Amino acid sequence: MAKKLDGATFIKGAAILGLASLFSKMLGLIYRIPYQNITGDLGYYVYTQVYPLYGTLLILATAGFPIAISKMVSEKLAVGDLYGVRRVFRVSVITLFFTGIISFLSLYYGAESIAMWMGNDKLTLPIRSVSYALLIVPPMAAMRGYFQGHQNMVPTAISQIAEQFVRVATIIILAYWFMSTTGNEYLAGAGAVFGAFTGALTGLLVLLLFWRKNKQLHKEPQFTQQKMPQESSWQLMKQILYYAIPICFGALVLPLLQLSDSFTVANLLMKAGYPPEEANILKGVFDRGQPLVSFGAFFATALSLSLVPAISEANARRAKQIIQSRTELALRLTLMIGLPTSIGLAVVAEPVNIMLYQNNNGTFTLIVLSFTTIFSTLGITSAGILQGLGKVLLPAKNLLVGVIIKVGLNIMLIPLMGITGAALATVLAYAVATMLNLMAVARYTGVTFQFKRFFLKPIFAVTMMGVMVFLIEQISMNLLFGVIESYRLYFTVVAIIAVVSGAMIFGIALFISGSITRTDLQYIPKAEKFIPLLNKLHLLRD
Repeated sequence: MAKKLDGATFIKGAAILGLASLFSKMLGLIYRIPYQNITGDLGYYVYTQVYPLYGTLLILATAGFPIAISKMVSEKLAVGDLYGVRRVFRVSVITLFFTGIISFLSLYYGAESIAMWMGNDKLTLPIRSVSYALLIVPPMAAMRGYFQGHQNMVPTAISQIAEQFVRVATIIILAYWFMSTTGNEYLAGAGAVFGAFTGALTGLLVLLLFWRKNKQLHKEPQFTQQKMPQESSWQLMKQILYYAIPICFGALVLPLLQLSDSFTVANLLMKAGYPPEEANILKGVFDRGQPLVSFGAFFATALSLSLVPAISEANARRAKQIIQSRTELALRLTLMIGLPTSIGLAVVAEPVNIMLYQNNNGTFTLIVLSFTTIFSTLGITSAGILQGLGKVLLPAKNLLVGVIIKVGLNIMLIPLMGITGAALATVLAYAVATMLNLMAVARYTGVTFQFKRFFLKPIFAVTMMGVMVFLIEQISMNLLFGVIESYRLYFTVVAIIAVVSGAMIFGIALFISGSITRTDLQYIPKAEKFIPLLNKLHLLRD
């Protein structure tokens, strides 16, 4: 019974953290659109130049620590070593406090040099503005790890959501205030990135409230505390670092992909002959595509969260056939999300660009960048499969290869093609990293992909969708021309009609082509309730 309860607690905790993470990421993408509308492409450039730098340093200072701390806390709780638990917490807080201080000082006093490396000394203030968050987030990571070690995931989840809400509110409010009062995009950007500090402070306050309420954490356990040998503080610190550093390096790779653009795109545009301000605005235009191509990754991220324990469990039982069937289904479902998302965005890029960002600047770049979603979604899902098999660092190594390719291609393509070259470099970098992941998945699972079922049928469905959406978009533009006077509203209505039609057409095309069968629906949670309706419509195949 105890084992069942422990398993249920673990699954529930993982679900809570997973949902909180997904919600925070979604909120973290949506705000970029109103922010760009408030500050324009130059203000958007300021934010997207600085925030990846903060994200990289934040990972160096904190990534892996909550997991390492929670592991050590839970191990000591299991043997009744309450004193050891408290020592782990104290040592971790001190360790993370110093990593935070070092990161803050590096960013604050190195801001001027970093801004010059980015090719714009006006970025000094925004870089310094974001650095203050590094004083708060590291100790907060220690508290989250401590709660998680007690199998209490709620404080971490609620603090994440509260942190993101306040951060987004600060970004929008301060950006609007600075643009209204000064019209200065760099001040607006500095105010926006300061949201990292206000958000972190809110998250810390939430954790402190839980700390006060959860008195049980500070009481002696019911069983008798035995005198146990204790490691020195230095030994505890080494243990924490031993667990945390590999996770840190794994988590560091994706921000490096974004950071590579911060240091190369605008600089290379200026070297190619663009005036500095025009180069900076073009970098902001290029960054418009980031939230759009990331939306498709939400499904893959959610699927990955469930895949890791599912594959781990099958791997522990050495159930090779189950691993292969789960792997094949997961990758096929991911392809059926990434493929239409990419093709659909490419087809409706112009109306979507105008609907969200007020004009059609960079539409062709957005079309090229939209193909990132095919590879990023497959990359996330394949990484989840490899992690479930115990190959935790392999996806990070493959993505690091992608980062190196990205930087090299930026240097080659941006002088020739401008920001479209940067978009093409992103697509190819993700493609290489994903192919390396898929090759590893095939090697370690032995899974094989039937060409007709895995590739041909979804491609048929997405081709049908692409053609129909293009026709619907053109017909809508002709019918609504002159009826809706507002330029932006006109393209908004066209975009909504095209996107909704595309989703419906692709859904029907999947069943017509046999891409999704009755067996697939039985594997997907809550999807089986649609089987009777699909049978009546003669859309379902066995």
